This record gives sequence, C-alpha cells and structure tokens, in this order.
Amino acid sequence: MIGIIGGSGFYKLVQGLKEIKVETPYGPPSEKIAVGKMAGRQIAFLPRHNRTHDIPPHKINYRANLWALSSLGVDHILAVTAAGSLQAKYQPADFLVIDQFVDRTWGRPDSFYDGPRVTHISAAYAYCPALNQLIYQTGRSLNIRIFPKATVVVINGPRFSSMAESQWYTKMGWDLINMTQYPEVILAKELKMGYSALAVVTDYDAGLVAQGQVKPVSAATVLKKFQESMPKAKKLVLTLIKHWPKKLKCDCHLALAGARLS
Repeated sequence: MIGIIGGSGFYKLVQGLKEIKVETPYGPPSEKIAVGKMAGRQIAFLPRHNRTHDIPPHKINYRANLWALSSLGVDHILAVTAAGSLQAKYQPADFLVIDQFVDRTWGRPDSFYDGPRVTHISAAYAYCPALNQLIYQTGRSLNIRIFPKATVVVINGPRFSSMAESQWYTKMGWDLINMTQYPEVILAKELKMGYSALAVVTDYDAGLVAQGQVKPVSAATVLKKFQESMPKAKKLVLTLIKHWPKKLKCDCHLALAGARLS
C-alpha cells in the first residue's frame, strides 16, 4: 500500500475513497485516513494538518500519523510539503525532491524507541533513494521544473525565521526551509517504511529578502502559492502512482538492521 501525506489541496484527488478512523498507542492521528484504489493501486491518504488545516506544525501528532499508516500496511510514503527557498536559484512554484534534512526543532516526540530496548537508527540516508529517483523522473516526464536533490532545514514554527537565522541557513548552503519534515521522515524510517518528500517552493525566505529578492514571507503568500502549484503536484502524484513499480528496489525495510543494542 502506498501512503500519501499531503495538504487539503489533495482532497479532490482522493474523493470516493473510504475514510477510516485508526486508533494508535500514541493518540489520534491528524485525521481519518482515506483508503482505496487510485490508478489501480491501493493508497492511504492522510492530511498532515487535519482536513481544515487547524493543527500547527509543532502540535502535529507525528508518531500517531506514522504508526497509523504503518498499521494499515503502508510500506512507502510520498509526502507533499510546502517549503521556503533559501537559495535564489530555487524559485516559487519550483519542485524539489528532498534527500537530506537538518533538524532545528525542539520538544517534539521524535522516536518510537524510548526504552527499555535501546535503538540507534541511522539517519545518514533518511529518504528513500529509489522513490526519490522515481519522483524526479516522473516530474521530468511531465516537463515540470523539478530538482533531484535538496537539503531542508526544519524549524519548529509556528513563527517564520528571523532574517539573521535565515541568512545563516543560506550561508550554510542549505536549500529549503520547512516546519514538518522532522520528525516525520525519521519516524517512517523507524517503522521500516520508505519515505520521500516532494517540496513545493512557496516563497523566498527572510534572508533572501535582505538580498533584495522579494517582500518578507507571510502565511497568506505561502498558502496562495501552494494552492497555485496544486494542479501540477496532483498530476505528478497521479502519474507517479500509475507507473509505480510492483516492487521498489531499496533497503528501507532493513532500517533496523544493526540498530538495536540488545
């Protein structure tokens, strides 16, 4: 089963699917999960911020969300997420495939392994390389402006970065800024699910504003640009599902190999 984590813009894409309530040991997920067939494949769709987008990034129950998808038999997840650009070459409405993250969040429960069984999972390659490549190739086939690699710095939110913070991230060479990629990606890995994220650039971050790019980012700007990019994102996701291979050649299911001390 293919898991899709996205925003409210994807609800029309999954109309006709059955919504089910999933209980988890970590509390309720963000929303009921829509399950059924799309383009001949079984999918499970979960809106990250709830149907009405009323759960802020730092309050999302990430553990419940990922546990719920895993319990339904999901083995790979495609996440679609908004992100700000930290580099001038990445423009609003561009698509980037995330392959690395930098965690700048705090206070978020970020592991299923709180003891007594000690588990140290590798985060060196947290994103599924096989699915990342498939996303990129699908985007190229649709003539979408898409980039195959990107490092995202994940901030806690709900506020946006200060100009000084943003300039620091840019000078570090990181590409995107976002509030939800961590711990979502690492929790998927702990459950041995392959995870990939398609980032939609919605704005230039505050540091680039200091370099004369555009006005400072606002929530209204982010939402507007994200919604404008939804038709392309939906087309990419639907095409990706149609051409999804019977088996992705990756080692994501081996994520716990050698991670446990006992």
